[in-house]
Amino acid sequence: MKFKSVITSASVVAISALALAGCGSSSSSSSSSSSKKSSSSSSSSTTKVAKSPTTGSKMKAGTYKLAEENYSHGYKTEFSITVNKKGKITKSDYNQVNKKGKSKVDDASYNKQMKKVAGTNPKTYQPKLNKALEGAAATGNVSTIDVVSGATESSKTFQNYAQQLIQAAQAGNTATIKINNGAKMKDGTYKLAEKNYSHGYRDTFSITVKNNKITKSEFDQVNKKGKSKTADAAYNKQMKKVSKTNPKTYQPALNKSLVKSSDPTKVDVVTGATESSNTFVLYAEQLQNAAQKGDTKTISVDNMVFSE
Repeated sequence: MKFKSVITSASVVAISALALAGCGSSSSSSSSSSSKKSSSSSSSSTTKVAKSPTTGSKMKAGTYKLAEENYSHGYKTEFSITVNKKGKITKSDYNQVNKKGKSKVDDASYNKQMKKVAGTNPKTYQPKLNKALEGAAATGNVSTIDVVSGATESSKTFQNYAQQLIQAAQAGNTATIKINNGAKMKDGTYKLAEKNYSHGYRDTFSITVKNNKITKSEFDQVNKKGKSKTADAAYNKQMKKVSKTNPKTYQPALNKSLVKSSDPTKVDVVTGATESSNTFVLYAEQLQNAAQKGDTKTISVDNMVFSE
């Protein structure tokens, strides 16, 4: 999987600078961006078609599971996906259950209250998220899954866990993924690296944790020579002209935001670099999960690249 914020010379010709800037400026935060995207594309979401990746390993047939170990507000997440022989997700079963194994979907009073306050509830957003993963995201493209307005936190958790299940499916690893959610992060340095290049670059990411705080964040996009995209003067100049930002600006901004909050869900999307910002948050959540377990093994992401 790869969220792409790359602006090539071809796309500059094909799309006006005004249109690109407009796409990037639709939000100033992760939640507002996703909410607007969800509401503005609700009518077209049913027409999205799952694309096959041009790069990245296809998912292997099987059932893959993930489970949170701790309850939050009386519930914890259980999640599984079923992949067919063609490498496509045919079933997504994301659920939040209590200690009796009862789904939050069946909690009538909770659903009524959340609907009143947030405009949605588990009975609505859980099926919607599952349907999205079985639809346009069925081949592994998590970036097609819109955040459900009013259920931002659950949607972000869904995206994070779906990505981890897809990575397991690519490796054919059917062992249940255990998430020590809510636990304090253990001191150490945690790393993640993509395997595949998109438009000549791949993402690398590391965080340093001390006393349950992220004290250092190093998110970068590097080419085959290990050179950062921030050092590509021509690229930065062109993207700045089209999107009003560039890697030299948004990479430090994202790193700074994560260190400030120590919480990936509180990282603001950088206007003009929405997709890179979303990828940053997705990977930061994986690194946070690793830190909660104290697992310092580098996470290798066999990222899928999809045609635009």
